[in-house]
Amino acid sequence: MSLTKISEIYISPMTKDDIDGVVEIEEEAYGPHHWAKSSFYDEMSNKLAKYYTAKTADGVLAGYAGTWHIIDEGHITTIAVKKDFLRNHIGEAIIHKILEDCYKYGVKYLTLEVRASNFPAIKLYEKYGFQSLGTRKGYYQDNNEDALIMWTENIFYDKFKQRYDENIENLKKLISIK
Repeated sequence: MSLTKISEIYISPMTKDDIDGVVEIEEEAYGPHHWAKSSFYDEMSNKLAKYYTAKTADGVLAGYAGTWHIIDEGHITTIAVKKDFLRNHIGEAIIHKILEDCYKYGVKYLTLEVRASNFPAIKLYEKYGFQSLGTRKGYYQDNNEDALIMWTENIFYDKFKQRYDENIENLKKLISIK
């Protein structure tokens, strides 16, 4: 389904200058119940928050994600890829950055919510060791859809780290991450 094929992606901290483009992707991905621009500005000053953008070599914003680091737990608050760039491993590259930061800052566990019907995202999260451990009934406002609550085991465990290293080795064969 990808309309644009890319071979390299640049992951960097989100800045206030990125927010207009991020909100455009947010609207495209989540419809009328997306985060407001003010929410992203608030996140820029949240000391617990780490937000990232994914840009093409020519500077086009292709995706973004945000996490909160709370003691030894991380929560992925939002993640989306522009529809024109789907199936280019951009979401996976962003997850790689999130996990690298978790290792750097001693965050042991990651969690997120995902639409129960979002099978491509669920498959990607499972690939990176997330497991569904519960449901939030009626979590999504636009259609009252349930969210799966997904968690990783301790990312410092040898089993998790080995799986992560294998995934990243394979990812780097598909796309150059800078």
